[in-house]
Amino acid sequence: MAGGIKTGFVRLMNNLQDPQHVAHFQRLCGVRGVEARDRLSNGASWLRHGDNVSQNGGGDGIRRRAAETETDQEKRNNGVANGAAARETVNDRARDERRVDGSEQDCARGSTVKPVRRNSLTGDVGQEFLIENKLLYCLFMLGTELGNELFYICFFPNFMWNVDAFVSRRLVVVWVWVMYLGQCTKDVVRRPRPASPPVVKVEMFYNSEYSMPSTHAMSGTAIPVSLFLITYGRWEYPLLLGVSLAIVWCVLVCLSRIYMGMHSILDVIAGFLFSLLIILIFGPALDTIDTFNQTHPYAPVLIISLHLGLGLFSFTLDTWSTSRGDTAQILGSGAGIALASHLNHSLGLLSDPPVSMLPLQPPAFTLSMIGLCALRFLLGVIILLVTRAIMKALTIPLVCWVFGIPSNDVRKARQHMEVELPYRYIVYGTVGFNSLFLVPFVLAHIGLL
Repeated sequence: MAGGIKTGFVRLMNNLQDPQHVAHFQRLCGVRGVEARDRLSNGASWLRHGDNVSQNGGGDGIRRRAAETETDQEKRNNGVANGAAARETVNDRARDERRVDGSEQDCARGSTVKPVRRNSLTGDVGQEFLIENKLLYCLFMLGTELGNELFYICFFPNFMWNVDAFVSRRLVVVWVWVMYLGQCTKDVVRRPRPASPPVVKVEMFYNSEYSMPSTHAMSGTAIPVSLFLITYGRWEYPLLLGVSLAIVWCVLVCLSRIYMGMHSILDVIAGFLFSLLIILIFGPALDTIDTFNQTHPYAPVLIISLHLGLGLFSFTLDTWSTSRGDTAQILGSGAGIALASHLNHSLGLLSDPPVSMLPLQPPAFTLSMIGLCALRFLLGVIILLVTRAIMKALTIPLVCWVFGIPSNDVRKARQHMEVELPYRYIVYGTVGFNSLFLVPFVLAHIGLL
C-alpha cells in the first residue's frame, strides 16, 4: 500500500516537471518557436514542388519530418547545463529556406521577437519566437516584472515614503528570508530549467540558474500575502479588496514563470507552498525582529554579521551563477534597511503612528496629494539610482584591486566570490540604507515629508 502511494507520488512529481506541459501552456497563450513556423512553411514548399504525397497522407509525412527535426534538436541539446537553449544550426538552415510564397505568411500570424534581456552569465540573447497574443504577452511580462529588481527598487521605497514605513520594513524582512531560502534551496536541489525545445525561452536573464523552487513564485506569494496580513486591521479597507489583490498578484506572477518558459509546474507549486511555509514560521516573529532592529544597542553589529555570514554560506553551495549575486544583493539590501531603521528610531525620523491612531484611514485622492507622492517618488528614485551608479563605479575596481583580480572584464571578474559578494553586499547595502534614511532625511529637510 505504502509502496503504491510512493510510486504514484513519484509519478505525479515527474509528470508536473514535464516540459511538454510548459510548452502546451505557451502554445495556448500564443507563444510559438520560430522553427514550428519554418517546418510548416517548408512543408508547404515540399508539397508545392511535387512531393509524391497524397492529399490525405501529406499531413502525416510533414508531421514525421517535423518529429525527426525535433528529435535531432533534442539530441543536440543533450548536456546543456540548466536547460539553456543550444544554438541550433537548423535555425540558420530554416531561415535560408524561408523564402516561400504566401503560405508562410499564413503560418506567421504573430510578430517575431527575441527575449527582452540576455542571459547575464553567458551573454546569450536567446532565439526568436512568435507572439500571437500580444495582450497575454504584455500581461505576463508585467507579472514577471513583479519579481525583478526594478519592481523591488520602486515598490519597497515608495511604500516607505508615501504609505507606511512600518509595513514596508516588515515586508522587507519577509522578502529577505523568502528569497534567501529560495535561492539556497535552488543550489541544493540543482534542478535544471525546462528543456528547450520543446519549451520556448521567452526570457533568458535567469536561464543559467537552477529551477527548483521558483523564487519568482515565492516572492509573488510572500509579498501580497504578507502585505494583506500586515495591513488588514492596521488600515481600513474592504476584506474582499485585500484578498482579491493578493490572489490576482500571486496567480499572475506564478503563471508568468510558466509562460516565460523558466519553470515547470512543479517549480511554481513548490515555490508557492515553500513561501507559505516560511510566512507561517517567521510571520509571528516579525514584530520581535523589527523591534530588535530599531531598539537594541547591539543591533547594527548583529545585522551586519548575520547578513554577511548568510551570504558567505550561500556562496559555498555552488559555482558562480546569477543566483549567488542575487542572494548577496538581497542580503545587502535587507541589512541596509535594517541599519537605517535603527538610525531612524534614534533620530525620530519616519516615526510610526501611535497605536491610538489605528486603524489608519486611507487619504483622499486629490491632485495635490498625487503630485506630492509622485514628487517624493521621483526624487527618491533619482537618489537611489545615483547611489547605485556611484557605488558600482567605486566598489568593483576597489575590490578587484584588493584581491588582485583583473578588472578589465567586469563580468568575468564578478565570477570570483571575492568580488561578487562584497560588491553586491556593499552596493545594495548602501542603496537599502539610503532608501530608508537618506531619502526621508532629504525629503524632510526640503519640506516634502
